[in-house]
Amino acid sequence: MPNINDFKAKLAGGGARANQFKVIMPFPGYAQVGGEIETMAFMCRATQIPGLAVTEVPVNFRGRPIYIAGDRTFEPWIVTVYNDTDFLTRNAFERWHNGINNMSDNEGLTNPADYQVDAFVDHLDRNGNTLKSYTFRGLWPTTIAPIPLTYDPTEIIEEYEVTFRYNFLESNTTT
Repeated sequence: MPNINDFKAKLAGGGARANQFKVIMPFPGYAQVGGEIETMAFMCRATQIPGLAVTEVPVNFRGRPIYIAGDRTFEPWIVTVYNDTDFLTRNAFERWHNGINNMSDNEGLTNPADYQVDAFVDHLDRNGNTLKSYTFRGLWPTTIAPIPLTYDPTEIIEEYEVTFRYNFLESNTTT
């Protein structure tokens, strides 16, 4: 029968910590003015490692369905970003959106390579070393959430969410 010492021996490195991560967001060239990539690595307050899913395809045989594996699907990826007083990352996201679809004339970039990037999430150990990394291929923002303005909280830094769509995800084990 397993005991507590067996459990502790299996919990390598004390377990992966949810608060040890880094997001690397290489904004498209037209959305950058300088410093956004480094700032985003610090200002990204929260994200998630997306779940993985393979759809099922029902095939009927004599009135009874059997299921076979279908296609892999990818849920949108969401990051929560602290807003700094110069709006550096927020402005970069807005420029990125405007490149995709400009507000003034409803025109925008038509070649996906011009507005899609590869973004990265590194899951870190307690010493800042990468345990595992994820690469989001062909990523672009679909939604930049509002920033609520209110008199109520006085000790809270503004934050907002950005939702992304991507073509596929690569999981890279580094250890």
